[in-house]
Amino acid sequence: MKLVVGLGNPGVKYEHTRHNVGFMLLNAYAAVKFADGVVWLEENKFSSHVIRFGEVLLVKPQTFMNRSGEALSKLSSFYKIEFNDILVVHDDVDLKFGEVKLKKGSGSAGHHGVEDTISRLGSNDFWRLRVGVGRPEDARFDVEDYVLQGFSEADLTALKELFEKEVLVLIDNFVGHFLPVVGR
Repeated sequence: MKLVVGLGNPGVKYEHTRHNVGFMLLNAYAAVKFADGVVWLEENKFSSHVIRFGEVLLVKPQTFMNRSGEALSKLSSFYKIEFNDILVVHDDVDLKFGEVKLKKGSGSAGHHGVEDTISRLGSNDFWRLRVGVGRPEDARFDVEDYVLQGFSEADLTALKELFEKEVLVLIDNFVGHFLPVVGR
């Protein structure tokens, strides 16, 4: 089984913020794959919204970013998912806006959601899809405030293009093309 986890914060307040890139990209992925409509199931025992399709779980933890590992560890333990079969999609201020990197086994680089995930899994030996949101132009601006700010319309358009050109392919390759487009 493959576990694809988008990191973010639940609620309308955070919906289009930089910190919610993981949620946004998983929503876009699910919308492409399930053309008839996306139905995220509320799985309270995992503190998550989940879509299961065959041997793939798409997951949006509802624990807030800094406790993302709580949901991920429950899911990976319940389904006995190996680290190599986990992909965590998240924002990264150390990458330029729109830059994407796929990496396995790295540290958190100060990202609290990844930090909590590493802590609760007891390992950093899982895959991460890091999506660049850039840093604030003014170095005096707090990064934690920056990631909780919304994207501009231009940035949202650029993210959509990035998803269509690169992220869709990376996630498809990770899950092994288990998710055909449904409903077209």
